[in-house]
Amino acid sequence: MTSPRVLVVDDEPDLRELLEITLVKMGLDVDSAESIAAARSLLGSREYALVLTDMRLPDGLGIDLVREVASDHKNLPIAVLTAFGSADNAVAALKAGAFDYLSKPVGLDQLRLMVQSALRTSRPDEDIRSKTDKQPLLRLMGQSSAMRELRAQIVRLARSMAPIAITGESGSGKELAARDIHAQSARAEKQFVAVNCGAIPEALMEAEFFGYRKGAFTGAVEDRDGFFQAANGGTLLLDEVADLPLAMQVKLLRAIQERRVRKLGATVEETVDVRLISATHQNLADCVERGKFRQDLYYRLNVIELSLPPLRERSDDIDMLANLILARLAAGGPQTVLAAEALHALQVYSFPGNVRELENILERAVAFANDGVIEVADLALKANASTSGTPGGAPVLDAGMPVAQVDGASNLPVERPAPVISAPATSAVLAGSLPSLPCNLPGHLDEVEREIIKRALAKTQFNRTQAADLLGISFRQLRYRMQRLGVNESD
Repeated sequence: MTSPRVLVVDDEPDLRELLEITLVKMGLDVDSAESIAAARSLLGSREYALVLTDMRLPDGLGIDLVREVASDHKNLPIAVLTAFGSADNAVAALKAGAFDYLSKPVGLDQLRLMVQSALRTSRPDEDIRSKTDKQPLLRLMGQSSAMRELRAQIVRLARSMAPIAITGESGSGKELAARDIHAQSARAEKQFVAVNCGAIPEALMEAEFFGYRKGAFTGAVEDRDGFFQAANGGTLLLDEVADLPLAMQVKLLRAIQERRVRKLGATVEETVDVRLISATHQNLADCVERGKFRQDLYYRLNVIELSLPPLRERSDDIDMLANLILARLAAGGPQTVLAAEALHALQVYSFPGNVRELENILERAVAFANDGVIEVADLALKANASTSGTPGGAPVLDAGMPVAQVDGASNLPVERPAPVISAPATSAVLAGSLPSLPCNLPGHLDEVEREIIKRALAKTQFNRTQAADLLGISFRQLRYRMQRLGVNESD
């Protein structure tokens, strides 16, 4: 079996020799080129597992070679060497398609880690196709065009080491996207560590991120690794990264730049190999403008942005997502199903809480559903704030049959009224029994509700299922109210 071959492109003979010796000791074959033209010639005649290029070359810039490799050799990772402190060059190279970067002077430990990671990424075409074929196994589900494109992006991004900033509304699946990127990457066998930056007390942040030595502070009774060490070789997700305090942002920036961390109480730094993914529902650019987030850290984290579509923009996926959620809630037992009207109500609902809200709505609806069927009333969707005049926010129908109302101005669904009866009848009940303020409001309201339930039962000849539907509530809710108010068939 032949050894993987690496192409080193650099015009400094001493550095080329150092890189060649290090790579050969790793069991790799190495070719060297001192210019972009020589590199192009070698790329056209041999197969490589990795290209390592300097940013400044006699006949051009390394970033031009990065773009050519990214375009013409899509499965070939290319890494760049940048001058110390040239953060802008590193970010530009990553955005152009570079797999990773190293700062000069080159740390050999970092070089070895980067090469190992790149070789895990470099796969024959059939392996890449296999990765693509695994897309339906990703955690982010849906067959809408937006979700198909998102999954294709995830597969492409998984091959890089570039930091990714995932943006999206709360509940849209940012952590699931990060886990999918990790699972599709060459780091899948290593740890995925998710950190909620907003949930860590500021005084403990440095110890939690970088670890500590025994005796470093009161209560440190043993050595402990931090998040960076735990994710070494794998992926570290910084969830709600906008909540990091400024003092911690400085320390995090240095760890990202140097790829080394020092535990509290330690005297030496440790090299770490971590793929960074950040996520937030806030606008990081606005946070930078307000001085809440460091601009240099923003550029380091936001090399590639992955935006998740809100659920309201992919209503085609709601039917499939709802069935998956209901199957999970059934836990192997009989599965509750959605009535056609209920599904339509979900498809036109705005979902401010996205998929997480859909899960909560269905979990609650299952508890109220009768005969294993979820009706519109069981969903208890939030009413449109612009609608007023009736308890449920929707117009009251004299016919007594509730329907799903849609606000034409905003396309937001409106919750069905409860109770749904003739508006004149409601006014008559209230006006006839309220000549003055009641001395016992709870008792008065119970009497009004009792009278409404009796009228609904009389209209349906005491068919409680039809009466519940007439009132816009579930059978279980009606039965509970009848028991509480003492309404029975003899009445």
